[in-house]
Amino acid sequence: MVGGTGLWFCATPAVDFTGCAPIASVVLSYAKNYFELFDLPTRFALDLSLLGERYRAVVRRLRNEAIPALQCADGSEFAQAQCLVDEAYRTLKDPVSRAQYLCGLFSVEEEPRCFGNEARDRIGTSLMERIELEESLVAATNRSDPAAAVATVLTRLAEQSAALDKELHALLADPSPERVSAAREVVRQLQFLGRCRRDAEDRLAELCVRD
Repeated sequence: MVGGTGLWFCATPAVDFTGCAPIASVVLSYAKNYFELFDLPTRFALDLSLLGERYRAVVRRLRNEAIPALQCADGSEFAQAQCLVDEAYRTLKDPVSRAQYLCGLFSVEEEPRCFGNEARDRIGTSLMERIELEESLVAATNRSDPAAAVATVLTRLAEQSAALDKELHALLADPSPERVSAAREVVRQLQFLGRCRRDAEDRLAELCVRD
């Protein structure tokens, strides 16, 4: 489907949906690959504006066919298709979710986590960084100017996330089994940083309300 000639994006659809042909079933047939649903290449680097355009195109096709489809069925399949399209869009729009999804595509089952010395050192360092982040966030709220301290923590989180995002691009540009395994660990780190960021944002909002 890649290349703009997919079902949703050509002037003349490749499939005839006249009468009561179940367009929702065609949408559901792409459940195994969200990228193909939106006629996009299966890769981490993604044009978000194009993703948005493709999402809206799919939704329009679904809505245009909704009434005749509902006249021929109970509508459950259409509802499932709409849920799938929304879930696919949310997954691909978010970089961390997209990376996690790609890792699942590239390796169906996650291999047992048996690590060499280098990998163990990296995970140990990651755990120490997580502990330090949590401690710094707690300490920031006890400073004389807690709002500024929490803002500093947010800046640090943003810098770390940007570095990890760059690493993800490099790892998933050439997704060998070893690189996919490394990407999984980077995803875990990004998920943790995301939780820290939300926690810091909540604390900063509380501090602003108090002021």
